[in-house]
Amino acid sequence: MPSTPEYVEQLRTAALRVTRPRVAVLEAVHEHPHADTDTIFGAVRDVLPEVSRQAVYDVLHALTSTGLIRRIQPSGFVARYETRVGDNHHHLVCRSCGAITDVDCAVGDSPCLTASDPSGFVVDEAEVVYWGLCPDCSPPSPSRPQP
Repeated sequence: MPSTPEYVEQLRTAALRVTRPRVAVLEAVHEHPHADTDTIFGAVRDVLPEVSRQAVYDVLHALTSTGLIRRIQPSGFVARYETRVGDNHHHLVCRSCGAITDVDCAVGDSPCLTASDPSGFVVDEAEVVYWGLCPDCSPPSPSRPQP
């Protein structure tokens, strides 16, 4: 897990001014992968009780714009944030409880999938969301032990 000096270095490398809210948001997103803004806001408020919701939104926007964090929004869900960036991974989403987990690239080299007709586009990323039920929400089956 990255430490505060590593978050400071990440901010500097991204040409962002180092502030306590930015460091706290980076830490919260790292500690709560795929968290929504309310969860991140709560985690930041635990460390910085004076921080405003708007300040957290502004930091999330700045960190997303510079590529330090990634914003994902599976259909029907609020936006979520993660620190795993730059590797073109995908996500598994539970239809029942909304749990989200990372899954490595589907097959082959990035962008993982080849468009059947790219229509002149130079494809550099493919976004895949796998939908289903997580182990906690899946009905028990004879071949799968209960959690």
